[in-house]
Amino acid sequence: MTLTMYGIKNCDTIKKARRWLEEQGVAYHFHDYRADGLDEQQLRGFVELLGWEPLLNTRGTTWRKLDEAQRNACDNADAAIELMLAQPAIIKRPLLSDGKGHALLGFNADSYQQFISEVAA
Repeated sequence: MTLTMYGIKNCDTIKKARRWLEEQGVAYHFHDYRADGLDEQQLRGFVELLGWEPLLNTRGTTWRKLDEAQRNACDNADAAIELMLAQPAIIKRPLLSDGKGHALLGFNADSYQQFISEVAA
């Protein structure tokens, strides 16, 4: 089982999630949206798995910095994908994936424990 965590390295929630995985001895690869990029096909796969609404972080600084017209225009999957590709910091994080069609969004130690148990089985 190879897990990949997607996010941005300086995010506090990413730091907590990475620390938790390391403390549990869980091997993973970290994919930084800014440093490693994100292609449209990969993002569309995440949207298919999780939906575009959960992936779009409307509570973060990047969303708040958008003007009202940009926020209002983001009302469907294609518009959300276009925005997330242009501004990856707007993607909710962390996103933990097993690369086999299972993914978990956000960080909660109990959820991580359950997710890891399920994908390892």
